[in-house]
Amino acid sequence: MQNSLKGITVVAVEQAVAAPYASSRLADAGARVIKVERSEGDFARNYDKLVRGQSAYFVWLNRGKESVCLDLRLEMDREVLDTLIANADVFIQNLKPGSIEKLGFASAGLRRRFPRLITCDISGFGEIGPYSHLKAYDLIVQAETGLCAITGNQHGPARVGVSVCDISAGMTAHSAILQALYHRKITGEGTSIQVSLFDAVADWMSVPVLQNDYSGYHTVRAGVKHPSLAPYGAYRCADGKEVILSIQNDREWVNFCEKFLKQPALTRAPGFADNMERLGHRVQLDEIIERRFSELSCHEAMQELEAAALAYGRLNELVDVSRHPHIRRVQVGTPEGIVQTIAPAAIFNSERPSLRPVPALGDHTEAVREEVLGLLRERAASA
Repeated sequence: MQNSLKGITVVAVEQAVAAPYASSRLADAGARVIKVERSEGDFARNYDKLVRGQSAYFVWLNRGKESVCLDLRLEMDREVLDTLIANADVFIQNLKPGSIEKLGFASAGLRRRFPRLITCDISGFGEIGPYSHLKAYDLIVQAETGLCAITGNQHGPARVGVSVCDISAGMTAHSAILQALYHRKITGEGTSIQVSLFDAVADWMSVPVLQNDYSGYHTVRAGVKHPSLAPYGAYRCADGKEVILSIQNDREWVNFCEKFLKQPALTRAPGFADNMERLGHRVQLDEIIERRFSELSCHEAMQELEAAALAYGRLNELVDVSRHPHIRRVQVGTPEGIVQTIAPAAIFNSERPSLRPVPALGDHTEAVREEVLGLLRERAASA
């Protein structure tokens, strides 16, 4: 399964996170991904220097690719890109609005010339609408979609701690490209795909928006509590450690009251009988739960929750996650040496993934230029 896309060629004029996420997952599946960079490189190469002197984002999202430096202001380099696209299956780009069109590589034109080509344009706000001309980065979109408004606590809104809008757009693009490849296999036709950061996260905001639109329910910032389920959140134990508890249905609520709280009558008490009632009386409910957790160490609380067949977890710090017994790691080569990175989430046939290395800037420029010259000679000979 690791080579399920072997034979597929992807050309990506990409930068930052969203498009590199999509193309990296195609590379993980065996596709040949030719990453076109400026002479100074994808600016994500310089986000930080924290992984053997390299950017953590770049190491994460660019394994298995070929790095080709082109100056697309030059006609000869535009001809190189045009030849690469002519022989590709997928073209991905996420330059700022209008840039790819000015360079002569608008998807509509490419699709007319190459009917089997799958094009994927990733942008901040899409190609239509009043904001379509604007540049957009992750936090801007988190704010615009209302994600910040429901993230944080009573003291104010917060940014989700990872680049969730970029990642969501990259995931959406990846799944759309796979769908388009399957469509082409059946019909022989390529597809034009547009994905925006805004649309990707707006889709994820469907539950709070639907709740607001149809019931006037306003999702409040709840910190590490769930905004619409109770009890669901973090509770401090006698040793100062915090445990996350989740109750999702009536059966679990009964088990929780009987086996953990030791208060079976609470299941029928006014204000606590169902989830909506519990939400309205969350302060009182949390006081009861907090008293019980304060009597137990973290280990004791987790033992009792597990015995009651309830879902629980620890409120871990990053150092805890790095040492987590459930984390799967895999080696990836980089220009500065081997890095132990978190393994891809999907496991195929119980196989351990083998990742191709992260390229140095321009690692494959000369080889790809020679390849393009050969293709041009073949084209001229057959003309």
